[in-house]
Amino acid sequence: MSEHRSRARHRRPATLLAAGLPLALAGAGVTMYGTDFVSPRATAATAAAAPAWATATADGFASVDALGQNGTYGGRDGRTVTVRTQADLERYATAAEPYVIVVAGTITMNPVGKEIKVASDKTIVGSGTSGHIVGGGFFLGPGVHNVIIRNLTIRDAYQGIWNDKEHDFDAIQMDGAHHVWIDHNDLRNMADGLIDVRKDSTYVTVSWNRLSQNNKTFGIGWTENVTTDITIHHNWIRETEQRNPSTDNAAHAHLYNNFLEDVANTGITSSYGNYARGGTRMVLENSSFQGIRNPVIKDATATIVQRGNVFSGTSGRNESGGTAFDPKAYYPYTLDKAADVPSLLKSGTGPRATIGTTATAASTKAAAATTLTVAKDGTGQYRTVQAAVNAIPANNPSRVVVSIKPGTYRETVKVPSDKPHVTFQGTGGSRKDTVIVYDNAAGTRKPDGSGTYGTSGSATVAVEADDFQARNLTISNDFDERANQSLSGHQAVALRTAADRILLDGVIVEGDQDTLLLDTAAKDKLGRVRVTGSYIVGNVDFVFGRATAVIDRSVITLKKRWDGTSAGYVTAPSTAANRKGFLIADSTVNGAVSDRSFSLGRPWHAGGDASLDPQTTVRNTTLSAAIRTTPWTDMSGFSWKDDRFAEYRNTGPGSGPASSNRPHLTDTQAADQEITDWLSGWTPTAS
Repeated sequence: MSEHRSRARHRRPATLLAAGLPLALAGAGVTMYGTDFVSPRATAATAAAAPAWATATADGFASVDALGQNGTYGGRDGRTVTVRTQADLERYATAAEPYVIVVAGTITMNPVGKEIKVASDKTIVGSGTSGHIVGGGFFLGPGVHNVIIRNLTIRDAYQGIWNDKEHDFDAIQMDGAHHVWIDHNDLRNMADGLIDVRKDSTYVTVSWNRLSQNNKTFGIGWTENVTTDITIHHNWIRETEQRNPSTDNAAHAHLYNNFLEDVANTGITSSYGNYARGGTRMVLENSSFQGIRNPVIKDATATIVQRGNVFSGTSGRNESGGTAFDPKAYYPYTLDKAADVPSLLKSGTGPRATIGTTATAASTKAAAATTLTVAKDGTGQYRTVQAAVNAIPANNPSRVVVSIKPGTYRETVKVPSDKPHVTFQGTGGSRKDTVIVYDNAAGTRKPDGSGTYGTSGSATVAVEADDFQARNLTISNDFDERANQSLSGHQAVALRTAADRILLDGVIVEGDQDTLLLDTAAKDKLGRVRVTGSYIVGNVDFVFGRATAVIDRSVITLKKRWDGTSAGYVTAPSTAANRKGFLIADSTVNGAVSDRSFSLGRPWHAGGDASLDPQTTVRNTTLSAAIRTTPWTDMSGFSWKDDRFAEYRNTGPGSGPASSNRPHLTDTQAADQEITDWLSGWTPTAS
């Protein structure tokens, strides 16, 4: 037996400032999505000068203080540089000083298979979805520490030999490194492994990645020392044969909310899923396995504790046994439901458009953010969100971040039109941790006796100011229809936007009827909205209004009515003529409702206005069987066929072939209905 190293372990402070999702679309997505953290160790000057992604720190084991390293924050304390060539990437990645390195294009490695030797204290991040490393990858050698690799596509070192013994070309390999965070990458089609964590590398977190089209996915260990501490969460592992991952002699391996998928009738067939070898102690929680052979296996000497996993179409070995460890003794985390994981990860993994994009130095300096903190328990500057909004001066020229600590804030909030550049930022580990909720409905009488709120007035959060953003929180309307049947007007809005350049990134918006009102300040005003990496929950017309809105990489969750029946409509656009309406792209529409009970949309000619030209396009989206075979329907005497409703390349049991009752875009038409066409020159950047 080899002698174990003695290593200090401490819980990560709970005062991290979240700047993102799962994620994941964590929780009903988490997405939803990954959670970005701004370290409390960052100086005020650093936080003001850099976007949130540049100061992000890891969760999981990579966040634990040990081996002389306080968590994993990469190159946060250094300069931000942008690279477009292999020479520049190698120059900064191998430098002794810290750097945040933004890859702003495709870099093709020469020679093929080259792995750049990354030095300590580096963040290497793709600019939006444009950062690609082709034909090579990265190597982290002995002692290298505090490295973040995010938002990149690393691909195509494959040399045509499936089980290639000659070309050890990995996407990311580490030998003896520690404190490494691999997050929101797309890794595929390499000659050897996608990720190799070898030779006592430890304090590693791998989160929100897409790993696909490869023989060997993810190997951990290859040492006699039972050393490695690793967290693997919210990864979509698809069409890979082996090492999904293979974990050899890991002291603590925490795997949760991962999605392993083997698609039938393809050229790649899985041989096994999660494998615990040697002295590994593994905790495997709330993951989803679809079509995987031998989904969970272990050696006689390894231990696996399974909790809450879901297996569909799997076969062969599915094993557990022994005792492992309690991950919460090392760091906090929040589990998403295993049933939600496939949808969550399909929309939430891989590179994100809001990570890695940077304004010029001059504009960044001009837009240095002010932060106001909100906490119910009195530990912030304000106890309510509205109090923080009230404190923002009228016509504020630069970004104000309202940093909201975890808790349930039962209040209505209004951001008036003279307070632009406001960000609502939840600071919990999940978007579920920070909740703004109220229960007004259209028919609810106002306390002053002046009448009822009406639909738009029922909103829990109303945004009337341009350049608003919300991240990592939940906005809800929990009006109880069952208890208020005598009330006239059950429309109950969770979030209303009536402004331009609105970004909702990694949020949950939930209600029943009329959940999300995406409007404009006036009929002749432009109102552009982007909803990305988020969850939207409702049943009747629950995405509605006249804004020009993109919903991408999100989960639209269909919900039963108050009486348990399944019937509803996803969208009700009221688009002005010659404007873009709603675009739903690269998303998932599902929910625990009856088959063929929901329409994708219907035309809302608000006030009977025949001049409107409502539009919804749903493209490249997975539709559950809940969607009707004729997915569009009429409304208030107006035929959907007179307006603009179409699909393009949707999948899933709710999709269907083109017909007179189900129009599909041609490839030429679809080329003019991309996200960039909708946003009309606006490129949303998270602040």
